[in-house]
Amino acid sequence: MTTLVNYAHRGASGSYPENTMIAFEQAIKLGATGIETDVQMTKDGKLVLIHDEKLKRTTGVNSLVADVQSGDLLELDAGSWFSPSFKDERIPTLEQLLDLAKQTQTFINIELKNGIVPYPGMEQKVIETVRAYGMEDQVILSSFNHYSLIECKRLAPDIPTGILYMEGLYRPWKYALSIGATALHASHYAVLPDWVAEAAGHEVIYNVFTVNEPAEMIRLIQAGVAGIITDYPDRLTAVLKSSNQA
Repeated sequence: MTTLVNYAHRGASGSYPENTMIAFEQAIKLGATGIETDVQMTKDGKLVLIHDEKLKRTTGVNSLVADVQSGDLLELDAGSWFSPSFKDERIPTLEQLLDLAKQTQTFINIELKNGIVPYPGMEQKVIETVRAYGMEDQVILSSFNHYSLIECKRLAPDIPTGILYMEGLYRPWKYALSIGATALHASHYAVLPDWVAEAAGHEVIYNVFTVNEPAEMIRLIQAGVAGIITDYPDRLTAVLKSSNQA
């Protein structure tokens, strides 16, 4: 059996400010074997890791990521909103995370956040950056924008892609294969053992989000998913150890 990947959602975001280097670094210390993150582009085209299209929630600045120059954005405090003890944590660049992942042999699930702000050319920039680090085998590209995934596959047939969706897709493994994706990044509510088994028969895997309760982790492990995305990688580490999956 292939070992399940413990993906830390935006890093160990249950305990540290999401999408910051401390959240990524601590996730690995807590047993994460993968990191899930979100990529967007600044006004001058820098690839940065942040979930919201607006900076307001995590930095207090009422601007879109796309409207701010990288020099200004990378100076923002992205930690104080979570706790004063994380004051001056910064928004990382994609390069910073890839460097960490390369050193620690950690998988990276890069979610392209281009469903609201289109970010023309972001697929090419992400792929070029991944290739520059030689990490094609450690990365999977995902998005709710499935047109973007088709573009990624056109540009880089060798880099795996995963379709993000919430619920209700009929035979999603067939849809995944139709756009060249090899993974289903589904809400855990949309995952049943029979579906996991049928997808596996078509060589399509499930990476499931966002799973924070141990009982649900156990259910999904038993269902045979390939990866679980969680805010608390330490909880999943404990569950995997108890079920002899780590």
